[in-house]
Amino acid sequence: VHLYTLKNKNNVTAEFTNYGARLVSLMVPDKSGNMVDVVLGHDSLGGYAKPGESFFGTTIGRYGNRIGKAKFVLDGKTYTLDANNGGNSLHGGRQGFHTKVWEAAQKDSQTIVFTYLSKDGDAGYPGNLNAKVTFTLTNDNALQIDYEATTDANTVVNLTNHTYFNLNGAGSGTINDHELMIDADNITPVDAGLIPTGKMMKVEGTPFDFRKPMTIGSRIDSANEQLTFGKGYDHNYVLNGANGTLKTVCTVKGDKTGITMDVSTDQPGLQFYTGNFLDGSEIGKGGKAYGHRTALCLETQHYPDSPNQPSFPTTELKPGQTYKTTSVYKFH
Repeated sequence: VHLYTLKNKNNVTAEFTNYGARLVSLMVPDKSGNMVDVVLGHDSLGGYAKPGESFFGTTIGRYGNRIGKAKFVLDGKTYTLDANNGGNSLHGGRQGFHTKVWEAAQKDSQTIVFTYLSKDGDAGYPGNLNAKVTFTLTNDNALQIDYEATTDANTVVNLTNHTYFNLNGAGSGTINDHELMIDADNITPVDAGLIPTGKMMKVEGTPFDFRKPMTIGSRIDSANEQLTFGKGYDHNYVLNGANGTLKTVCTVKGDKTGITMDVSTDQPGLQFYTGNFLDGSEIGKGGKAYGHRTALCLETQHYPDSPNQPSFPTTELKPGQTYKTTSVYKFH
């Protein structure tokens, strides 16, 4: 397992490890020009490799987010997955892509490519899946992530990145005062097990409406069944204009540093998660404890449980097709 460093002409620096094709550090300038590490993580491999780790910075696969009852039917056959989340399968299961040592090829000072062959039956999924993730650190201070996958048998795939961001700096405290905008009129509401019901729920008039910038904490403790189920925000937003073309769908701003991050994607969904399950027991970089709601995740994706929800956009991949998607996290 190795550490790789990308740097652009502005001295923005991103560090990765091939354990989980994982982003471990991202140094960007604040409003005063000071460099701030805006992603949570660990100082050594051991923190990432222990059981029950929180998916810090990792590439998620084969299937990002939850699959209900840890099973799905494809072409008339039932596939059983690892039930690692209350009877459901989360983020590819305990042996998902976050636990794999990927092949790494650093193309130049601003590009690195990770590849992994997920063999037929890996974590319960059918087909030999060749996965490739390319990270590019551009000179306009954006981290671009390009995902690709091919298969030799019908399968399902939903790749994403699970970086925890705190734009005031990793370990600096709450993200409740970050200001957030998400361009989405609906979410996919969930049941008590955080599995989508299959319906759509309008955000208008609810604490889920971030169509205009709002602080994250302003309504997070409202009396709302969906917030109760998620212990805060842990929901898939149905992005407006999600039609396969790259579009800026989300903006978040750190209240102390003034660092702003724009999220662009060609995916139909965005999982907004407010670190509700962080409880201070995870000791991160520099010996800092990662407490409740001290980070947020913005995971570009197809919707959770799509293989079991015929009304959702399909996540099926067939031989001869190439799964190809791009997401960009830009800082200014």
